[in-house]
Amino acid sequence: MRDFTGDPSGHRSNAAPVSLYTAEERERRDSTVWTLVQGVLAPIQFIIFLVSLSLVVRYFATGEGAFAADVSIIVKTLTLYTIMVTGSIWEKVVFGKWLFAPAFFWEDVFSMLVLALHTLYLVMLLGGIGSVEARMGVALAGYGAYIINAGQFLWKLRVARLEAAKQSDSHGALAVAS
Repeated sequence: MRDFTGDPSGHRSNAAPVSLYTAEERERRDSTVWTLVQGVLAPIQFIIFLVSLSLVVRYFATGEGAFAADVSIIVKTLTLYTIMVTGSIWEKVVFGKWLFAPAFFWEDVFSMLVLALHTLYLVMLLGGIGSVEARMGVALAGYGAYIINAGQFLWKLRVARLEAAKQSDSHGALAVAS
């Protein structure tokens, strides 16, 4: 069992590294449909992001295509909301908390920043607040935060895979030794 006393991220100074998942959490993660949902939505969101980013950059480069960029940012934002809601369900199923479970605390914190910037963009668009350039700038800031956040989640995916491989190796070694 993990001990996450002190730092809500689960990191402990002067201690051995802590596993990302307990055995029970890994079982819940592997058995819930929400893991598959997240696994499907994440690459879809990334593709939408790439298309939208190119449209926003095109707008800044040429001054044309603001409408297409706006539509793409709206689609990206709606996809973000969807992945945030389903991700919180996944977190509840796996860790027993809707958000900010120790294993994903800092990823969730940064996700809130991403969500806030995307929401600010929508407020600006729907409220007619600021210039098109200012609105697109907020979208770019949201996209920058999204890239960092995606990197956080990719890192955790890598850590989980390395832990699974390590655990598989240790069970294989035990089986051979028996």
